[in-house]
Amino acid sequence: MLRLQSLSSPLTTNQSPKLHLKPSFSSLPPSTKRTAFCPKISSKKLSVKCRHAEQFEQQKFSPPNNTFTSETPAGAGTFPPRFFVGHSIYKGKAALTVEPRAPEFVPLDSGAFKLSKEGFVLLQFAPAAGVRQYDWNRKQLFSLSVTEIGNLVSLGTRDSCEFFHDPFKGKSEEGKVRKVLKVEPLPDGSGHFFNLSVQNKLLNVDESIYIPITRAELTVLISAFNFILPYLLGWHAFANSIKPEDSGRANIASSRYGGEFEWSRK
Repeated sequence: MLRLQSLSSPLTTNQSPKLHLKPSFSSLPPSTKRTAFCPKISSKKLSVKCRHAEQFEQQKFSPPNNTFTSETPAGAGTFPPRFFVGHSIYKGKAALTVEPRAPEFVPLDSGAFKLSKEGFVLLQFAPAAGVRQYDWNRKQLFSLSVTEIGNLVSLGTRDSCEFFHDPFKGKSEEGKVRKVLKVEPLPDGSGHFFNLSVQNKLLNVDESIYIPITRAELTVLISAFNFILPYLLGWHAFANSIKPEDSGRANIASSRYGGEFEWSRK
């Protein structure tokens, strides 16, 4: 009983010389005086917690710097994180890099957005400059439209296709730049040749770059093309904007214009 009573009594400078407080703490409340004798509790620890909270808020509301998405059209509020992706194939005489490019939207007066330009897949061909070295300064570009991607996706083992591009078609410089991409089967049936020929009279360039693509590598490309096609068309943005009440309105409009009757025909 005596011991408990002594512990619960307030501390005074007469109990022990070790409990003498420094004059700089004399104006602090009693609770602050007691914390002065605990080395683990300090203002430094509290400040670390504060910085951690600020860092958490910054990570929560700030997008990463290395940001490919077009789910939210430009000007539609908060932008989602962007991710830049691609797939490369390296061979002895050339390298091929495949990268998707997102579609573009324009705002309407109603506040909605309309597709202004479909996405595409950009092919970059770079000739070899040595063993496992490629001259990207001499690279040639070829943009595959969604229809051209469809031709590649439906390509059979022994099938071939050819695409012709003139970047200045319909302009005064038409015919000065010609790009031809040929995809032909390999003689042994193990894959296809991708051969890009570029004639640029403006830059005095006449170059042909070809790279063999195995069946497995082409399968990877076709799988990626099948996945990305709806996104290049912008249909994902429409699907993400659909609300439950919109489907109800569509059903009403369908019945009003005879949509249900049309489907009921045999």
